Amino acid sequence: MSFQDAHGPELEHHEALYSGFAQEHFAKPAVRAFRRHLVARILRVTGASSSSSVLSLGCGIGDTELLVAPFVKKIVGLDLSPSGIRQARLDAERAGIANAEFLQGDLESACFPEASFDIVIAIFFLHHLQDQQLHELVRLLAPLLSSKGVFYSLDPNRYRLSGAIGKLLAPNLMKKYQTPDERRLVPSAIERLFAGHGFAARHRMYDFLSTPLAGLFPSARLAYRFARLLDNVLVRTPLLNRIGSNFELLARRRDLFR
Repeated sequence: MSFQDAHGPELEHHEALYSGFAQEHFAKPAVRAFRRHLVARILRVTGASSSSSVLSLGCGIGDTELLVAPFVKKIVGLDLSPSGIRQARLDAERAGIANAEFLQGDLESACFPEASFDIVIAIFFLHHLQDQQLHELVRLLAPLLSSKGVFYSLDPNRYRLSGAIGKLLAPNLMKKYQTPDERRLVPSAIERLFAGHGFAARHRMYDFLSTPLAGLFPSARLAYRFARLLDNVLVRTPLLNRIGSNFELLARRRDLFR
C-alpha cells in the first residue's frame, strides 16, 4: 500500500485545514514565534549551511520551509495535499524566494536520486504514519542522504501532559489540529526504529508549554516567549522529560561515520 492510498482521511482533513484556517492561524504572532524558534533549532542541530540541500516531508503550506530557505542552498517541500502545495508555491512567489520548490506527492512518487539531500526534516509528520508506513519511510530515507546527511523530526510525545489539558480547555481547537488517524509517539520506540534501520539516533524533549500555548492562544506572543524561556529549563529537568509535549529526533546513517 502506498503512502497516498493509506492517507485518504488524513488528506481530506488537511485539504479542509488548508482551505483557510491554517493560513490564518499560522500567521498569528505566537505561531510565527514558534516557527522562528523551531527553524533556528533545526539550523543549529543539523548544521545546515548555504551549501545544504534540504527535503521537508509533509510540508503543508510551507510556512516552516520558507523560513529555512534563506539559510540553505535549496529546500524541497513534499506533501500529498494539493491545497497545501498551491499555497506554498504562491507564498514563495510572493516572497521572491527562488530556492524553494514544492511538490505534490510522497517519497515513492517523487523518485529522488540517491544522495540528493544533506538534510531531511519532518515537522509533525511521523505521527501521521502507522507502523508499516514508518518502517517503509525510514527504509526510503537512507539512500536519499548525502555523505554528511542528517534527519530531523519533531512529533508529539505519547506521554504529554499538555494533550490532556488541551482537551479540557479547547477541545474544538484540538480537533482542528488532530486528524483521524494520527497518534502520539513513544520517543524511545522511534529512536529504536531508526537504529534498527542502520541509523545512529537520539531524541530529546523540545518543549512542555510553549508550542501548545501557541496553538491554544495564537495571538499571545509575549506569553509564548515566556513559556519558551521556561521550557528551556524544563527540557533539562530529567524527571519531567517523560511528560514533555513534543520530542525531536536527530538521526544519521551509521555507515556515514566510517
